[in-house]
Amino acid sequence: MTSAWTRQATATLIADWWRSVDRWLLAAFMILLVAGFMLSFAASPPVAERIGLEPFHFVKRHALFLIPSVMVMLGASLLTPRGVRRASFVILIGAILLMVAALFFGTEIKGARRWIDFGPLNIQPSEFMKPCFIVVCAWLLAEKVKRADVPGNLYALILLLIVTALLVAQPDLGQTMLVASAWGGLVFMAGLSWLWIVLLGGVGVVGAAGAYLMFDHVASRINRFWTGEGDTFQTDRAREAILNGGWLGQGPGEGTVKRLLPDSHTDFAFSVLAEEFGIIACMVLATLFAFVVLRGLSTALKQRDPFVRLSICGLVFIFGLQSIINMAVNLQLMPAKGMTLPFISYGGSSMLAIAMSAGFILALTRRRAENRSYTDQLVQRTMVLHGA
Repeated sequence: MTSAWTRQATATLIADWWRSVDRWLLAAFMILLVAGFMLSFAASPPVAERIGLEPFHFVKRHALFLIPSVMVMLGASLLTPRGVRRASFVILIGAILLMVAALFFGTEIKGARRWIDFGPLNIQPSEFMKPCFIVVCAWLLAEKVKRADVPGNLYALILLLIVTALLVAQPDLGQTMLVASAWGGLVFMAGLSWLWIVLLGGVGVVGAAGAYLMFDHVASRINRFWTGEGDTFQTDRAREAILNGGWLGQGPGEGTVKRLLPDSHTDFAFSVLAEEFGIIACMVLATLFAFVVLRGLSTALKQRDPFVRLSICGLVFIFGLQSIINMAVNLQLMPAKGMTLPFISYGGSSMLAIAMSAGFILALTRRRAENRSYTDQLVQRTMVLHGA
């Protein structure tokens, strides 16, 4: 009896989820996941061979994280807005604690302490912090919108300072810029006065100038970008790979310039896509990212709950901005940032965290009765009363 009831409840839950989920967004996320896995066959074998691993080492690891990522995304999409908020609080606290631990006990890679080891797993806590930070800040700002006496803006600012301080300490200035920009977008959408927006923008400019003066690697990257002098090997090869691909590409497995790219499977997967599948394929990929952002923003505008509206906007904003930064670096439109392309680049922490973010977006954009207009709800009640 209990087993039958459980099966019926599960079937009802899945049926309700399928009726209410945004299938267009779900399809876009699934296509990106599959595209990233397929591209790993082209982008990662040269890197594996170069460092003495078997050719499909990174492909296998990509596949290993693919299934959990799909499960995380679908599991998160079942949450209610309240469930998204609660999960974000818990994960954010855990991620911040792990970021602190990484500064003291983490693995140092290329002078940065961003990772912490859990047995065979190497986790980057800041990746999981980002979507949860956005959701929590959205809730704080929404509470300020609902009740003027709640200092939500102040708490959101304090949270930003804590997170950016930890990111700078690692150091990870690319993620710092990404998180601060997303926070600024949230504050703007929450209706903060123009005076505060100008002041905060000025603080951002001062912070960027300080990073240039204080961190040699930041100054070096910016100087190389502006002057073209110094070690520009990787960005030059990325541009060469894009040009070598032309409109239709060299064909799967036929790329040659990709073999010279040290990070072809992570930061420069977009260039590998261009060389082997062409600029048209890159345009299709960019269109998919744009579709997720525009679809998310369009759905957010229809939401009556300010928390849901701000959360969706913030999550798709950070998703789109990270995509733009990665593609811009590959096209030599920005200095190198070391930022992954969502769902496309290799990286377990990145893939799982972005899957969680996608799940939050799907959960928040699901069609619910409280998000419908009063007219729609009245029509529905009238139909039920008359047995229609």
